[in-house]
Amino acid sequence: MSNTHVMKHPLVDHLIAKMRNKDTCPAEFREAIKKLAQLEAYEALRDIQTKQIEVETPLEKTAQNVIDEENICLVPILRAGLGMSDGISVLLPHSPTGHIGMYRDEKTHIAHEYYSRLPKNIANMEVLLLDPMLATGGSAIDAVNQLKSHGAKNIRFLCAIAAPEGVAKFEKAFPEIPLYIGALDRQLNDNCYILPGLGDAGDRIFGTID
Repeated sequence: MSNTHVMKHPLVDHLIAKMRNKDTCPAEFREAIKKLAQLEAYEALRDIQTKQIEVETPLEKTAQNVIDEENICLVPILRAGLGMSDGISVLLPHSPTGHIGMYRDEKTHIAHEYYSRLPKNIANMEVLLLDPMLATGGSAIDAVNQLKSHGAKNIRFLCAIAAPEGVAKFEKAFPEIPLYIGALDRQLNDNCYILPGLGDAGDRIFGTID
């Protein structure tokens, strides 16, 4: 049984349409990806464990289920993943954020790590790995291996758009890890960019397009 979940919702489609549009400015792109990340987090955390606390309303005391925010770690893959973590942090302001830095060799299309900073107790946490793009799958797989090397056991990967090639590679490498996708696109081109895609997510988030 596949562990891949493609979001099917008009709000998701609406936000991705805005992100695909080449005329969408960086500020609007950032806002769209934040909102998309929140919708994906809503779905990805549907089965997250909760604890019960007592809350006093203006009328009486009542039992209420809450999330242990400090047990959920957000890990954006730098730099584009920051656009997603910014959105989810609004929902979970007390959740720690780790960072994994990856860059793609433009000739070989192979991902290389240049930075890693993760919480010490990540082995006991629920990890949301975040990257807007799942193209070849190389960066995502390398990031998961990095998380696992630090002891992480419970990982969920969230991305805005994905290519079938990257999904297949990721599923083969980690069939146990849930994958949440905003839109599953058609294919990769000869330069390993997603089609129809949305361009370079990092450049569009930070306004560094040439």
